[in-house]
Amino acid sequence: MWPFDGKKKTTEKAERSCYVSVKETTEGNELIDIVTKLKEVLSSTSREVIILCVGSDRSTGDSLGPIVGTMLTEADIPFPVYGTLEKPVHALNIKKILKDIYQKYNQPFILGIDACLGDERQIGFIFLKEGSLVPGMAVNKSLPSVGEYHMKAVVNYLDPLAPAQSLNNTRLFTVVKLAEVMAKIITQAVLGEPSTRKRPIETIQR
Repeated sequence: MWPFDGKKKTTEKAERSCYVSVKETTEGNELIDIVTKLKEVLSSTSREVIILCVGSDRSTGDSLGPIVGTMLTEADIPFPVYGTLEKPVHALNIKKILKDIYQKYNQPFILGIDACLGDERQIGFIFLKEGSLVPGMAVNKSLPSVGEYHMKAVVNYLDPLAPAQSLNNTRLFTVVKLAEVMAKIITQAVLGEPSTRKRPIETIQR
């Protein structure tokens, strides 16, 4: 979990990122750009791709990563997935998990997945960006940076005086909907087809 950086990026950096808003839509052409971008990212490397979903199921807002990891595991994507509801990757074990990954795989390409906090207008946005994510920043924890690329979703607004409360007060509905869309994006990028669903994804409203 880390705060959303609202500062302006350089043009070069902006070109290496894309986003989609779950507030507005989760179907049709709106997902094509981010799915295509992720597909290009994953197909451009010959290294072993690892998906690392960071978060804790003990906090509603921070449970996004483990929920996404569980959905991806159930979808049988052909990449190792670390961080599920059953076996979450969080502040207490992330250093050990990363050590295990680097011992098991030779120069792995890690795609990090995590939740983040922003301002109220950003809730429901999903971002795909080049570079590492730094979990724990929103709650002032010092944790190792993760990944060559990362996806993050804004689950709630950032209260600078009580960030942990912002996480705990996050609606589970919001977290689950964002997790569904993130899993859908990854599944389409990896398998070329949507994950199995019996109902359309609802948009987030506040």
